[in-house]
Amino acid sequence: MPEPMAGELTAERKAGGNLEARPLRNPRRGMYVLPSLFTAGNIAAGFYAIMQSVQGSAAEPEYYNRAALAIGFAVLFDGLDGRIARMTNTSSEFGKELDSLADVITFGVAPSVLAYIWGFRMLAMSPYGQLRERIVHIGVFVCFLFLICGASRLARFNISVNPQPRNPGRPGSKYFVGMPIPAGAGVIAAVIHFFDGSPIYDPRMSVLWLLLIAGTGFLMVSSWRFWSGKEIGFGDRHPFQMVALLALVGVLLVMYSEWMLIVVALGYLVSGVLARLAYSWERRRRQTR
Repeated sequence: MPEPMAGELTAERKAGGNLEARPLRNPRRGMYVLPSLFTAGNIAAGFYAIMQSVQGSAAEPEYYNRAALAIGFAVLFDGLDGRIARMTNTSSEFGKELDSLADVITFGVAPSVLAYIWGFRMLAMSPYGQLRERIVHIGVFVCFLFLICGASRLARFNISVNPQPRNPGRPGSKYFVGMPIPAGAGVIAAVIHFFDGSPIYDPRMSVLWLLLIAGTGFLMVSSWRFWSGKEIGFGDRHPFQMVALLALVGVLLVMYSEWMLIVVALGYLVSGVLARLAYSWERRRRQTR
């Protein structure tokens, strides 16, 4: 006997050969709004981050810190909308498109604007006048490059079907191909929050900032593997341990947000680089045998 499909009759109880059944209920229309509310929160956080970035100054660096924190909260919203849509069986094409547009705004435009204003616009005028002008021009280009890389990463993700990284990991494990754009935006936000929003004044630090932004953009469009974390869920055999771990992480984030966020963000970035280097080293070692 074929299995009943969604919307058809499903077995409720089988006793003495009698089959008592009732139709499966589809999610209510109002449930489809729930994931979109988190996506709307994602967009709101990105808009708030842009507004705070343009209002910041050397005398009021707290605006930059607020913008960085807004992007950090948006990363949380971005993770929740998709998970809630899967849990409630309310995924839709509209939701997917809205989520992609939200990511471009919040994790592309907002961190690019923040990275430029925080890292280049406040450089000292003297005695590095000509050097400052060149760094600022390069900074505009690199921040725009970050935006393009993030948008390209999203476009590739939307059209890919079961993508495989160039350096495959353990069989059966799921990985992202290229660094996700929320993680890329998180790197920028975590660094700025670590310095409490105090902008860069030294051109030498701006050069390091340039390299970090450019490197993050490259990792987003690369085909290297990054851990997806999709195997983590509350349906495991030990859900209480997972809840306790998340509670501990939440407490540490509240108490030591500067250190926790930068360690997580840069650690995730470095993990993709190390995974690529380890794969290349292992492949060369096999070829020399």
